[in-house]
Amino acid sequence: MNVALGGTFDPIHDGHRRLFERAFELGDVTIGLTSDELAPRTRHVERYVRPYDERERDLRAELPRFAAEHDRTFTIRELSEPTGIAVEPQFDALIVSPETRDGGERINEIRAERGHDPLEIVVVDHVPAEDGERISSTRIVTGEIDEHGSLTPDREGRGATNPK
Repeated sequence: MNVALGGTFDPIHDGHRRLFERAFELGDVTIGLTSDELAPRTRHVERYVRPYDERERDLRAELPRFAAEHDRTFTIRELSEPTGIAVEPQFDALIVSPETRDGGERINEIRAERGHDPLEIVVVDHVPAEDGERISSTRIVTGEIDEHGSLTPDREGRGATNPK
């Protein structure tokens, strides 16, 4: 099975790792990594995103262990459009998170318009941080949590239910 997965991956965290794990369980994986031009347009909040080459380097360091564990291959390709590579006919499945499921449905509409079979859309749930909220790159960049969802020392004990 040929599996597609797209994102900005800045920085990589345990939520991303769950996506990678599921993708490699299913088949050979092509990661669409947002271009420098696209990355800011796909963010839900305005924040700095590291350059493409740095994000690609981090993916190349992270992915081999998943590929080896499942005896799979992977490719990284630059995404310049939000619908990215998944509209291409060679893919069988698309890995999405809950908030990107609608984008997966839109990709299947485009595939249908082009005469391609629909993708199996595989939704992978978020990974909760120590405080029960989801792990996100933005929370890591702002210093709330680390890549594993642990609260950073200056944030421990803070939150809506337990302000410090």
